[in-house]
Amino acid sequence: MAAGMPTERLINALQSFGVRLADTSAGVASRRGGAGPSDHKAMTIAGRTVMVPVHTAPAFESPFLVRRPGPDGFSEIEHDGAVIGRVTFPGKPRFYGLSTFDGVPYSKIAVLHGRDVLATTILQTCIRYQSRTKTCQFCSIGQSLAAGRTIAHKSPAQLAEVARAAVLLDGVKHMVMTTGTPNATDRGAAVLCESAFAVKAAVDLPIQGQCEPPDDDRWFERMKASGIDALGMHLEAVTPEVRARIMPGKASVPLERYYSAFEAAVPVFGRGQVSTYILAGLGDTPEAILAMSERLIGMGVYPFVVPFVPISGTPLESHPSPSPDFVHAILQPLSQMLERAGLRSTEIKAGCGRCGACSALSSYERTRVAA
Repeated sequence: MAAGMPTERLINALQSFGVRLADTSAGVASRRGGAGPSDHKAMTIAGRTVMVPVHTAPAFESPFLVRRPGPDGFSEIEHDGAVIGRVTFPGKPRFYGLSTFDGVPYSKIAVLHGRDVLATTILQTCIRYQSRTKTCQFCSIGQSLAAGRTIAHKSPAQLAEVARAAVLLDGVKHMVMTTGTPNATDRGAAVLCESAFAVKAAVDLPIQGQCEPPDDDRWFERMKASGIDALGMHLEAVTPEVRARIMPGKASVPLERYYSAFEAAVPVFGRGQVSTYILAGLGDTPEAILAMSERLIGMGVYPFVVPFVPISGTPLESHPSPSPDFVHAILQPLSQMLERAGLRSTEIKAGCGRCGACSALSSYERTRVAA
């Protein structure tokens, strides 16, 4: 590891190993539990704001150390004692200091991800989370609820109020709405529709909705009409054997249903506006992930590949993170596939792919564009 290494490789390494913080008071509080980037802290490196693990088992033994900020606001990154770069931490958003009309702190309704993304889990419960024989082994959706850091169901009115404040006070640029799966039919599409409709009535903010494929393709038209601009239907794992082992309940929705849902959703939302989240390091080989990505790209779906981060309190809390070389072997050729297909994270209207903070993929894309 040396100073001057490419930004995409540095981000890749930080997200695989995590970092130790010499001063945990710097910047915004790190996030523990919940759905999305948990046990992470937002850091800005070479103009890119990324989410880096800080509370995971690998992070506690990471070779990377981030020092206390200096007078210029920058913190040095050390690798085994050698300074290899500098980072800053985004400040605490102003909307965190407010509460809704019914007395709920805004931070329990939605949180800031990366630098300018508002994110919420509408339903902090899931039919699959209630049973360890069905739950996704990496999921911690119930942890933040149990700790009192959120509420079980965010109402459309609450979401609209917080979204408007986040745009006005902190310049939020887009919003991610995900949800625990409430049933085996619409699988969350209905609650996404009512929530997006309320937010769009309050503020002009691009929205990505995230849910499992609903049982009826007509939901895609309804979601689009409600104000959802981009859609995420997340595979997480790409081979049947890994899906069955890691997420036995979610695997009951077969890959064939995902394929048919993608094919139905892309004409509604547009090419590149439908995406899927793939976790590298759960057992799928790079070859399997790249083969799936190639198939998805051919459909017009953006595959957002993210290094798996083990979260404390989950069945996979001791599962190793993927090595930087493992992730590089996926992201570099994937960025080439995306370039050939003309799919770019910068053209996604809202969501994880546009934010890009949980993966170095967009940095690989930018490196290719610059080259």
